Amino acid sequence: MDAYTEFARVYDDLMEDVPYDEWCGKILDRLKKENITDGLVLDLGCGSGTMTEMLADAGYDMIGIDISVEMLEQAEDKKTASGHDILYICQDMREFELYGTVRSVVSVCDCLNYITDKDELVKVFRLVNDYLDPHGIFLFDFNTVHKYRDVIGDATIAENRDDCSFIWENFYDEETGINEYDLTLFIKSAGDDSSIYKRFDETHFQRGFELDEIKAALEEAGMEFVSASDGDITDATVTENSERIFVVARERGKKEEG
Repeated sequence: MDAYTEFARVYDDLMEDVPYDEWCGKILDRLKKENITDGLVLDLGCGSGTMTEMLADAGYDMIGIDISVEMLEQAEDKKTASGHDILYICQDMREFELYGTVRSVVSVCDCLNYITDKDELVKVFRLVNDYLDPHGIFLFDFNTVHKYRDVIGDATIAENRDDCSFIWENFYDEETGINEYDLTLFIKSAGDDSSIYKRFDETHFQRGFELDEIKAALEEAGMEFVSASDGDITDATVTENSERIFVVARERGKKEEG
C-alpha cells in the first residue's frame, strides 16, 4: 500500500504541532556558522514543502525531492502562493539525481527513518556526499530506537476533527527494529457531499536507528560525522532518552577548484 497518498491532503493540518520554526532556526544557525548564507540547498524528502518554503524565505535557492506525487502537489500549491522559484522533483531518495552539486542538503521530520535497510541508508549517504560541494554540510534528523520501542511502539492514537478524523496504530518489531503504523483516515468530501466522510487506509514502515549506527553508515559512505544533538531540544546533549537526534555531517573526498 502506498504511503502519503490521501494522507497528503490533510498532512499539514495533522502536523500543525511540528516545531518547524524551531528546526528551521537550528538549520539556519548551522548554515551561517558554515558561512553558507546563500546558494543551492536541497531539501531531501521535502514532503509538502514546509521547510523548503522556510529556507527559500531565508534567501536560499531551493530544490525539493520527494517520492510522493501527492505531497509534491501540496508543495507546488505553496510555491504558487509564495512565488518562490523552487524546483520540485519526484524521486526516490535512494536513487536521486541532480544536475550538479549543492552547498547543503537538509532532511527533517524523520524522512531517513523510511530507509529501513542499512545498506540503502549507506547508499543515500553516498549520494548526498556525491552531490554536495566540497566540504558541504548535510543536516538531518532521525527517530531513535527508544522512541519507537518505548514511546510510541504498540500504541494507538485517535483524533476527531471537523474536516477529518484518524486512527493511528503503531506496531514495533523488536527483532527487525521496524515500526509499522497503520493509518485510517476519514476525510470530509468537498462540495455538495460535504456531510460525507470517505475512508482511506495507508501503511507506513519506519526503522529506528542508534546514533552509533548513523555514524557507522556515514563513515562507510565516505562522509565525515561532525556533531549530534537532541533533535527536540536545541543544542541539548544526546541521551538514552532522546527521541529525535539532529546530526551534522560533512562532505569528504572532493577537492575545491583553484
